Order: sequence, then C-alpha cells, then structure tokens
Amino acid sequence: DPTIAPNAIDKAFRIYMLPQGMFSVAVATVLYPSLARLAARRDFDGFRSTVSSGLRLINFLLVPAAVLSVVLAEPAVRLLYERGAFNPDETTVVAQALAAFSIGLAFNGMMLMLNRGFFSLQAPWVPTAVALGVVVLNTALYFAFYRVGAWGVPLAISLANIAGVTLLVLALRRRLGRLDLTAIARSFLRVAAASAVLAAVAFGTWWLLDDALGRSFGAQALSLSAALAAGGAVYLGVCRALGAPEVASLLSLRDRFRRG
Repeated sequence: DPTIAPNAIDKAFRIYMLPQGMFSVAVATVLYPSLARLAARRDFDGFRSTVSSGLRLINFLLVPAAVLSVVLAEPAVRLLYERGAFNPDETTVVAQALAAFSIGLAFNGMMLMLNRGFFSLQAPWVPTAVALGVVVLNTALYFAFYRVGAWGVPLAISLANIAGVTLLVLALRRRLGRLDLTAIARSFLRVAAASAVLAAVAFGTWWLLDDALGRSFGAQALSLSAALAAGGAVYLGVCRALGAPEVASLLSLRDRFRRG
C-alpha cells in the first residue's frame, strides 16, 4: 500500500515533535534575550557560556527523550494509534519511523539553539546557508534511503540534522574563536551514561507491567506511564550521582521562565 509510508512518517513525526516543542523551543526561547544582550555588549565570553549552557540543557533533556522514543516506540505508537483500521503491522512501521526520527532529536534541538546564536550575532545568513546545504544533503539522502522502508526518510532527516549541527558549530567556533566543546562533550557523556540506565529501567518496567496487566487501553496507559516515571526518576538520580550541573541549571531556567 503506497499510502502506508507517508501516513507512518506523519504519525511518527507528530510524536517526535512533542519533546522538541516542550524542551528545545523552551530553552532557546528563554536564553535568546540573554544571547542578544551579550552579543550587543560584545561580551563573547558570556555569549559562549550561554550557548554552551543551552546546548548542554538541550542534550540533557532531548537525549533521554530520544532514547525513550526508541525503546518505547512500539508501546507508545500502539497506545496512541492502534485502534479501528490501524493494525499491529502499521504500529511496527510507525515505530520504526519514530526510532529513525529520534536519532536526530537532540541535534534538531541543538540546531535551533545555534540558529538563535547566529541571529543574536546579527548573522542570519549563516544558518540560512547551512539550511540550504541541509536541504541538498537531505534530498540526496532521500534518494539513497527511500527504498529501505518508511524509516528511510526519517533517517535521512536525522543524518542531515547531524551534518547541519556540525557545520553550525564549526561556523560559530570560527566566529567566536572557541566554544566550550570540552564541557559539552563531558556533559554528553554523562547524559549518555544516564540514558543507558534509563533505557534499561524504562523498558524493563514496561515489559513487566505489559506482561502482567495485558493490553487494554487503560493497562497500556498505566504500563507506559509507569515506565516513563521510573525511567525519568532513575535518569535524574544517575545524573545527580554523576554530578551533572544541568540539574541545577534546569531549575534555574524554570524559575526564569516562570518570571517571564
């Protein structure tokens, strides 16, 4: 059925955009005024620090979200969509597309943050040029992957986003002289380690409850909610144990957001 792939990609994209809208847009929106002020004052040390903080916060929020979107893709798709004419085979196709989208989730968020950085520096042509390059790469990757299944197009988008972030980081580093890449890399390693534990706990919780409760709508909702809660709690606990400063930064950002 030629309509399965486009419909699957659309449904997967809707789930994929939830953490994007909740987290990366919020972080970039809150930090953008600070970036603009720092750029206007030519306080590039403060500017670098704020960009670094934004990228680390986005990774802190979106890497675990991406991991959850991969390990709990089928349960989430089943709960949200599998009813009526939507059958288990379609659940598998949508889940595969969601997993492929999730590979680039954090990078898409970082791209948003980096774009705001260039806007603050009054250099909007840089993200525009990078975006054009990403479109060209995306098109080439579409042709390379579209035959592999519905997950081919999302994978192409994810890989293009990774390339776009790489180009933006290189351009910003060239413009500012340096970035806090070491701090960002260390933060990413902590987040990756905590996310690995998150994946095991979340999937294990879902698997045990799914087996015990069955798959009525209420049971599925309970199993998935418990998995998300258990995984999230463990993730925060591991991050605290690893001394991740993003926990405190996130609380500070939340307070700034509430104050407007």
